[in-house]
Amino acid sequence: MSREPAGSACGGGEGHGVPAVRIGPSDIRPDDWVERLLPAGIGPYVRLARLDRPIGTWLLLFPGWWGIALAAQGWPDPVLMALFGIGALVMRGAGCTLNDIADRDYDAQVARTRLRPLPSGAVGVPQAAAFLTAQLAVGAAVLFSLNRLSIALGFAVLGLIGTYPFMKRVTYWPQLFLGLNFNWGALIGWTAVTGTLAWPPLFLYLGGVFWTIGYDTIYAHQDKEDDLRIGVKSSALALGQKTRPWLFVFYAAASALWAAAGRSAGVGPLFWAGLAAAAVQLAWQAARVDIDDPTDCLAKFRSNRLVGWLVLAGIVGGRLV
Repeated sequence: MSREPAGSACGGGEGHGVPAVRIGPSDIRPDDWVERLLPAGIGPYVRLARLDRPIGTWLLLFPGWWGIALAAQGWPDPVLMALFGIGALVMRGAGCTLNDIADRDYDAQVARTRLRPLPSGAVGVPQAAAFLTAQLAVGAAVLFSLNRLSIALGFAVLGLIGTYPFMKRVTYWPQLFLGLNFNWGALIGWTAVTGTLAWPPLFLYLGGVFWTIGYDTIYAHQDKEDDLRIGVKSSALALGQKTRPWLFVFYAAASALWAAAGRSAGVGPLFWAGLAAAAVQLAWQAARVDIDDPTDCLAKFRSNRLVGWLVLAGIVGGRLV
């Protein structure tokens, strides 16, 4: 998916009469470890899967880890945690690959994305499709190691995964569809432990959806000039200067739903300490983000890794004490 977690408005506008790409910084650093350490033939695939930018993998992984930990009656199962780590890595890469195939003409017109493997010509569509297939095969192997309900849920999300890359063409809220995708692991994490669904993972999932809408709206502000120029939609464009108060709404909803998950699961007091710390971090993001500074938007977006760790620590602590 085109943005770091997956991307929402990845550039757009194809056909005649579209202005040339705006000159600006690319999100690929020519002097990073991919360029320095990897053979030239491997580097483009690493970038296609966004292995050079792991924040998206973390944001996909945390809901699954939360679901596992919330379902546990003590320490979460380390084997399941490792399997979900592998699954998040390859499925985030597969999503990025799929999104880049769909948006290759769009990304060529956006300053931040024009040097990515497909728009730059470093990888062709057939090669990207083969790479996508390989990643999906690894993801399927992880999924088929789980119980039947978890496998069924894994297949159920495929429709969301397949349609997400096209949402930015039809709605100003592709961030909602990203949230529905990115937090599905909360459901599968719970069912992988218990074999059943219940209210706690549903609250956890819905809270994650609001969390994603918030952090990806911040992320989308990086591209709002290009998106507006080429006709791609995003919540950043829908909200504009009203983004800050809406971030408080999104993050308050996320915190309230996570609280409902903890309460319905009967976790101990340490959960509330972790959740309170996460809520403070989210409030800091909403209060301090400069939506007109792409560098600050990226920094605030990346800070959500801390939110993931705080919620996980709270859940694990709440189960142990």
